[in-house]
Amino acid sequence: MISLTRRSLLASASAALVIPALPRVARAATMPVLFAGPATAQIAPDGNDLTDVWAYGSESSAGTIPGPEIRVRAGERVQRRLSNGLPQPTAVHWHGIRIDNAMDGAAGLTQDPVQPGDTFDYDFIAPDPGTYWYHSHDRSWEQVARGLAGPLIVEEAEPWTGQEGAATREMTVMLTDWRLEASGAIEEASFGDIRDWAHGGRLGNVVTVNGRSDAELEVNAGERLRLRLINAATARIMPLRIEGHDATLIALDGHPVAPRATEQIVLAPAQRADIVIDCTGKPGSTAALMVDAGRNQWVQVAALAYSDTAPVPAIEGPVRPLPMTMDHALDLKNAQREEIVMEGGAMGSMRGARLNGVESDFRQLVAAKRAWAFNGIAGDMENPAFRAPRGRTVHVTLRNDTSWPHGIHLHGHHFEILTRNGQPDAYRDRRDTVFVAPEEVVEIAFNADNPGKWLLHCHMLGHQVAGMRTWFEVG
Repeated sequence: MISLTRRSLLASASAALVIPALPRVARAATMPVLFAGPATAQIAPDGNDLTDVWAYGSESSAGTIPGPEIRVRAGERVQRRLSNGLPQPTAVHWHGIRIDNAMDGAAGLTQDPVQPGDTFDYDFIAPDPGTYWYHSHDRSWEQVARGLAGPLIVEEAEPWTGQEGAATREMTVMLTDWRLEASGAIEEASFGDIRDWAHGGRLGNVVTVNGRSDAELEVNAGERLRLRLINAATARIMPLRIEGHDATLIALDGHPVAPRATEQIVLAPAQRADIVIDCTGKPGSTAALMVDAGRNQWVQVAALAYSDTAPVPAIEGPVRPLPMTMDHALDLKNAQREEIVMEGGAMGSMRGARLNGVESDFRQLVAAKRAWAFNGIAGDMENPAFRAPRGRTVHVTLRNDTSWPHGIHLHGHHFEILTRNGQPDAYRDRRDTVFVAPEEVVEIAFNADNPGKWLLHCHMLGHQVAGMRTWFEVG
C-alpha cells in the first residue's frame, strides 16, 4: 500500500418522477452553465506546483476541485447546462438521486455522450433530502480521476439544523485520491492500465479533502457539527475517524438512520455518510481526520482547526434523528428474484467469459482490457441483466466470487440490505451503493418504481470499464 503522507508525495519518483419538459426557449434563457474543462488546482501542499486537472466551473468562473456545490431543498428543481470544454466526450451522472431516466447521465444508455464543444441540458427534481454528488459518467475511470466531481446537497424541506438536539452547523467533506508524480502533476501513463483494473483499481498516493492535501476544517469549541462525508475516489476504500472525537451516524447514502455511535466510518467509492460530532476540543487546538491507508496504518488527511474564540454553549443530550423520508414499500413475499455473480480479476478463478457475443478465454479478455464479468458476461451491454415490471419488489443476490472487494451501485433506485453471508443485516440500511467483500454474498431488495433503463455496476471505476457492468429495465 502506498503511503498517503505529504512526505511520500514529495519523495516519490512517480418516487419515479417524470419531469414535464419545459419549452427549450424558456430554459435557455435562465439555465446555469456547468462547464467541464481544463483547470489548475493546489492539490499538493502550498509551496508546490499547481496540478493540471479537469474541473467543473460556471460560465463566468474557472473550474474548482471539487466542483461547485449544488444545493437545493427537497422537491426543488436542479437545472444545469453542461458545456463540454474537454478534449473528449463527457456526461454528468447525478449520483443517488431518484431521477427521470433521461436525466441520469449514463452515456451510451440514457443519453449520447456530449461531444467536445457541445452542450446538454439537465433538468430534474431532487425529491429526497440527503448527501449526493455529481460526476462524469463517460470515461469516468479517467475523468473522475482528473477531478470531474462535485457535491450535490439536498436539504430537508423543513430545516433540521438548529432544532433541539440537532447540529448547529454543517460542513461538506469531499474526499478523493490522486496519483501524482513528484512534480505534482497527475501521473497519466497508468490511465487505462489493465494491471490496475484487474486488481484493486487505480489507487492514488495523495488523499485530498475538499481539494486540498493539507485541508483545515475550521470549527468552534462547543458546537455540534454535521459532517456530510463523500468518497469521490475512483477505487480507494476509505475507513475514516476523527482523533479524539466521538461520532454519531445519522445517514448513509442520503438515507436517514436511527442515530448510532460509531468509532469509524468505512466508505467505499461513491458512498456517503452523515455524522454528527460534538466539538469538545479547546480553542486553538487541532484534531486529525484520519484515513486507514491499509493494514491499520492511519494517516492524517485533514485537520479540525479550532478557532481561538471562546467556546459556544455545548448541546446536551442525544443527537436528534433526521426525519424519515422515503418509503420503499417492499413486498418481499412476492419479490422477483435475481442474482448477480461477480467473477474475474487477479488471483481469481474465472477461465473466461462472453465478450461481444463470443466466448473468450481469460487471455483474450485481458487483451481486450476486460478482466471482470457479471454472470459470465464481460461488460457487454446489448441485453439487460433482468427486466422488472414497474412497482415490483426485486430481490437481488450479489455474489462476490473474486479476491477483491467491490462497491456495487444501482442507478435510479435505492435498496435495503437484507443479509450478509446468510445472516440478517443488523440495521437493514438503505443505500444506493453497497460494499461487498471478497467471497461475500449480500442480499438486497428494492422497489422497481422508476421506469427506464438503469445501470448496475461496480463503482471501482476501473472494474466497471473492465467488465463489471450491466443494466436492468423497469417498465
